[in-house]
Amino acid sequence: MSVLIAGAGLAGSEAAWQLLRRGVAVELIDIKPIAFTPAHHSEGFAELVCSNSLRAEGVLNAVGLLKEEMRRLGSLVMEAADATRVPAGGALAVDREAFSRFITERLTGHRLLRYESRELTALPDDRLAIIATGPLTTGALSAAITEAFGTAQLSFFDAAAPIVEADSIDRERVFFQSRYDKGEADYINCPMDREQYDAFYRALLSAETAELHGFEQGQVFEGCLPIEVLAGRGYDTMRFGPLKPVGLVDPATGRMPHAVVQLRQDNAAKTLYNLVGFQTRLKFGEQKRVFSMIPGLERARFARYGVMHRNTYLNSPALLTSTYCSKSRPNLYFAGQLSGVEGYVESAASGLLCGIHAAQRFLGKKPEPFPPETAMGALAHYVATPGRRDFQPMNVNFGILAPLNLKASGRKDRNTKLAERALHIVDRLAKNL
Repeated sequence: MSVLIAGAGLAGSEAAWQLLRRGVAVELIDIKPIAFTPAHHSEGFAELVCSNSLRAEGVLNAVGLLKEEMRRLGSLVMEAADATRVPAGGALAVDREAFSRFITERLTGHRLLRYESRELTALPDDRLAIIATGPLTTGALSAAITEAFGTAQLSFFDAAAPIVEADSIDRERVFFQSRYDKGEADYINCPMDREQYDAFYRALLSAETAELHGFEQGQVFEGCLPIEVLAGRGYDTMRFGPLKPVGLVDPATGRMPHAVVQLRQDNAAKTLYNLVGFQTRLKFGEQKRVFSMIPGLERARFARYGVMHRNTYLNSPALLTSTYCSKSRPNLYFAGQLSGVEGYVESAASGLLCGIHAAQRFLGKKPEPFPPETAMGALAHYVATPGRRDFQPMNVNFGILAPLNLKASGRKDRNTKLAERALHIVDRLAKNL
């Protein structure tokens, strides 16, 4: 007997590991390498597509707290991230290939795991299963989910940022600095004066976007807007978003630039850098033309252009419990972005909880939801709580944690108390899981 897991992304890989470390055999299947979704390119598990960053470190940030909770619960994803990290100021970024290889080798080398490359086309009726097929779930399985649960499936767009080769960046035009000098000077900053920004803004507004297929017509997700969509929302929108200059000083002028494009290290060898916040659906030729207007990138060689693809997620408040289990079919669990969480870390966290709860059910125990006082539990409760008219995927944030009963003297003090409470609970729970 084994638990079936469909999908070897971050969520599926983490779920598999949690089952394996509890002595439960796993049958892991994934469509790769016999086929690839529009966003994936490598054959390995846990492929990072949109960015190599797992976002902020430090437990006073909600995603930092989530990562620390995962570490204390034996997360494979966090072990891999810590082993393959690259400099990124106050963020946790990894060498994407090494990260994927670490997880792939650890799972495929386990005696209780059987891996097969094939497509899941129907929901299993007679066995315990975790569906972690991601935001690009294939048509056959997507249709099977819709048939099983009705018209409770929604879609939004997600986009991946371009990557440039490091030695093609003009180092005379850029400077290294992390915002507010937090951590090492790990970001390459391309400063723009007002005239340069004006020209770039106008070019974005007139640039030609890639044609969308009929099945991709739909809603743009607010948490991952294409750079050209941001530009279309107003002249200063980018300057309050990915091009914000606050906390940066151009050493050539001694002043804060009008706008700044940041590039983040994408691999350990420092040969690749991605354009932070530059998700896009511009045509490739247009990306080359417009993004080459950025100071320092005039002669940049693009190792990968940005791409846009449809993301799919469930109307989870109507379908799932706070253990990520189907309300109507308790043998089915859903993990990752398909379950209604947003982000790599959140996807892995949902997979971790799915693995724990599925193991409990497999071993004859009653799965108990994680408390909403923890970041992991709060995210699960958000996904499962009805009452919102328009459900959209959510990044973890302190606002979804259960409120404090203690008084706090300010935001930092509040976050400190929330983190201390959460980690105390996780440490207690970890002893019995």
